Amino acid sequence: MWAELLPVGRSAASGGYRRFAWNSADAECRAWFEQQARGRGLAYELDRNGNQWAWLGDPTAGGAVVTGSHLDSVPDGGAFDGPLGVVSSFAALDELRSRGAEFTRPLAIVNFGDEEGARFGVACIGSRLTAGVLSPEQAYGLRDADGVRLPDAMEKAGYDPTAIGADEDRLARIGAFVELHVEQGRCLAEGQPVGVAGAIWPHGRWRFDFHGEANHAGTTRIEDRRDPMLTYANTVLAARKKAKQAGARATFGKVAVEPNGTNAIASLVRGWLDSRAADERTLTALVEAIERAAAERGERDGVRVELTRESYTPVVDFDGPLRDRLAKLLDAPVLPTGAGHDAGILASAIPTAMLFVRNPTGVSHSPAEHAEQADCLAGVAALADVLEDLACH
Repeated sequence: MWAELLPVGRSAASGGYRRFAWNSADAECRAWFEQQARGRGLAYELDRNGNQWAWLGDPTAGGAVVTGSHLDSVPDGGAFDGPLGVVSSFAALDELRSRGAEFTRPLAIVNFGDEEGARFGVACIGSRLTAGVLSPEQAYGLRDADGVRLPDAMEKAGYDPTAIGADEDRLARIGAFVELHVEQGRCLAEGQPVGVAGAIWPHGRWRFDFHGEANHAGTTRIEDRRDPMLTYANTVLAARKKAKQAGARATFGKVAVEPNGTNAIASLVRGWLDSRAADERTLTALVEAIERAAAERGERDGVRVELTRESYTPVVDFDGPLRDRLAKLLDAPVLPTGAGHDAGILASAIPTAMLFVRNPTGVSHSPAEHAEQADCLAGVAALADVLEDLACH
């Protein structure tokens, strides 16, 4: 399974992956998922939000145990973030069948669409729509960098965008969701190969618009300039400093410039901030401090600064009894994480948990992302043990 997925959407230049929502690489991944499901005799289903499901047992029976993750990527992302969870889910089912496990509850494997938000700027769109956290109206308003609307992209890929929305009946039939994921950090570096998630830090995405004045790079005196790039650059530095002081995270990882000419002073710079902290009060204070720093510098530079919050996820405490049950079953450490996941989105509606597989370098969202085969196999065995405990007893 791993070998089949490796070449899909991979850039020959960077070695990273470009599997974005509703593009050709995404379509290949979706076809692969359906093939894996049908090849195992599972009932394949596509839900109203474009998420893929593979069912063992009656989907309408209730109390289902669900596992899975996502197959899309960040720009030039690694091979493990998402796909490891989906591949491991199918492998865990294979392992349970080899053990002769007898299922007492329905089991499903899911591939949630557009988890990374690389194309339309909002993470976990598939699970957010399902949980009702993202409304159809909000989704219809999303556009990619080329101005393509999300519903138009769905329709072009052969999906019905008029059906999207909260799927309460589906969630009501799920008893637990367990997502396996490559570790994004190094908490497991010197210990066990598998850990259990305790909580997800609150996090969000904010767009800073720096409005200046376009002018000639060679003839405009320094003192006459209203250069938004200068304000943006200082805001990036301020974000790093203030995040470090707060023990939090602040990253400007995406920028767009207009008119984007080498010999032209920019008229507009848009910078996207990703910020995360251990608690919501710290995160709110951090973003407010970055906004103040941007505004103060903007006054000096003659630049107007606007801030728009594009997405936000509050702190997620995974279901306590389920988390403790898994940690005891696997004798595994409980770890916090600063990364968002579909399991975190669904946690407000159903009991959810996560397993992390050791990442020796901690590098993620990069072609250098890696997990050793022995650790991946340990993750499969752990997930199989969890699914057997939840769905076979």
